[in-house]
Amino acid sequence: MPWFGRFTKSVKNFRYTQSNLGHTLFLKRNGGKINVLIVFVDDMVVTGNDTLEKQKLQKYLSHEFEMKDLGTLKYFLRIEVAKSKTGIVLSQRKYVMDLLTETGMLGCKPADTPIEMNHKLCEDMDRLPTNKKQYQCLVRRLIYLAHTRPYTAYVISMVSQFMHSPSVYHRNAVDQILRYLKSALAK
Repeated sequence: MPWFGRFTKSVKNFRYTQSNLGHTLFLKRNGGKINVLIVFVDDMVVTGNDTLEKQKLQKYLSHEFEMKDLGTLKYFLRIEVAKSKTGIVLSQRKYVMDLLTETGMLGCKPADTPIEMNHKLCEDMDRLPTNKKQYQCLVRRLIYLAHTRPYTAYVISMVSQFMHSPSVYHRNAVDQILRYLKSALAK
C-alpha cells in the first residue's frame, strides 16, 4: 500500500516511532508526556497528554495529507467512546442493539452462555445449508464485538471457521451468541 508507506515515512520524519505492537500504531514520548497516533484504513486517531504536540501533529498531517479534524472521538471500529472525569468508557451497546434489531433477535429469549455446554461444531454437523452470504455478514459483524467482549472471542472464532460452507446447525450457534449478547446488554 503506497499511501501507507508514504504516511509512515512522514510520521517518522515528525519523530514518531512505529510500535512493535502494531504497524499502524505510532508513539511520541517527550519527558513524562506521550502522544499516540493510530491508523485504521482511512481513519486516524490522535490522542495523548501533550496538547501542543497533538496540535502540531494535526497541523503537519493536514499539510502533508488531505485530512480534516472531526473533533472529539465518539466512535472508532464500531466502539462508542465517552469521556468522563474518571476516565474513558468504551461501549458497543448501540452496536449490539442495532445487530439484534436487524437480525430480528431483539425480542429473543436471552441465553446465559455464548455457546451451549459441550457444543461441538464441525463441518459435517448437518448438511442442511443456510444462507451463506447472510451467515458471513453476521459473523463478520460479530468479530467486531471481540474488542469489548473478549469472552465472546473464542466462540466467534469457532463459528467463523464455517464461513465457506455454513449449515443450519452453525447458524443456530450464531443465534445462541446473539441471545447471549441480549442477556449481556445490561452488563
